[in-house]
Amino acid sequence: MPEQEELRKLQFTGKSSFIVSLPKEWIKEHGLKQGDQVVVGRNGSSVLEIKPTGIKKSINQESVTITISNNDNEESVLRKLIALYFLHHQTIHIKPKGNRITPGQRNTIRSAVKNVLMGAEIISDSTEGITIQILINVVGLSVDGAFKRMLHLAKSMQDDVLLALKEGNSELAQQVIDTDDDVDRFGFYIIRQLTIAIENEHMLQEMGFSKSRDCLGYRVIVKNIERLADHAERMARDVIEFKKPINTRTSEKLKELSDYTLKLIDDSCLAMFKQDTTGAEITISNISKIAKLEKKVLDTIKSVKNEEEVYRIRKIIENLRRISEYASDISEIVLNTNIEKMIKKK
Repeated sequence: MPEQEELRKLQFTGKSSFIVSLPKEWIKEHGLKQGDQVVVGRNGSSVLEIKPTGIKKSINQESVTITISNNDNEESVLRKLIALYFLHHQTIHIKPKGNRITPGQRNTIRSAVKNVLMGAEIISDSTEGITIQILINVVGLSVDGAFKRMLHLAKSMQDDVLLALKEGNSELAQQVIDTDDDVDRFGFYIIRQLTIAIENEHMLQEMGFSKSRDCLGYRVIVKNIERLADHAERMARDVIEFKKPINTRTSEKLKELSDYTLKLIDDSCLAMFKQDTTGAEITISNISKIAKLEKKVLDTIKSVKNEEEVYRIRKIIENLRRISEYASDISEIVLNTNIEKMIKKK
């Protein structure tokens, strides 16, 4: 976002006070009015900063209405609802195009509000439509805080699914599948906040971003963690489908491979939080070790004649390999977003 500078004259008022006018566009952008308070602070010896005391109308709090027909299937309704959530409307009205919302559509909306859209509550539900309000405080849960919780859940899913594979534990596998909704909730919340930050400079600074384009990199990183959880869910469905444990020797090597992929994810995310380009480069170079760990797993099934088990293990290896690729993607984003700093230092 380019910085704009204007010359303003100091005016003397009273006996000892100086005043300066503020740009009208800035006032409108932050939804300020006469009598509102702003924060004035010193930044160094010669710079004063003026900030709004809170996020007001600069964040789109208007309501929006969407009309759905009986021909809209549940997946279509869910996609539209999530899209509106990303646009950070505070109130969403869902109206039927025909006589009423179908039972399937109503159940989808209710499930989304309960399990997918963080901070959403249904405040009105009738034959004429459903009204959803987003009640979450935009500064109550930071983007970094939400991301750390999301990462923790995704890693826990992978640890649990490796145990479920070893034991053939369908109940534990189902718990892994259910946890994926929680990961998605945090992911959607972060995307909503990033959308707000892109359109609001004050929020951008509050979230710790120096430029709007940094939000794009963060968005890709969030998507990679969502995919980490998705792979755990796929492996959990394998447990439920085949209802057989993986042999002990193979499961031990799979656990070794899984632990290493999670270490790569941890290292890449740590590099992101610290903006550590050196750490990011080390993580990328360490990904090559995955091949040796994969070979250790494959060596355990050379004498296995059960083609079904061999197929399952190869699919699990493929899922774990993709997770290491996500660690590489995150590290590359850290390098890309910090390349300008590296050039300046040189």
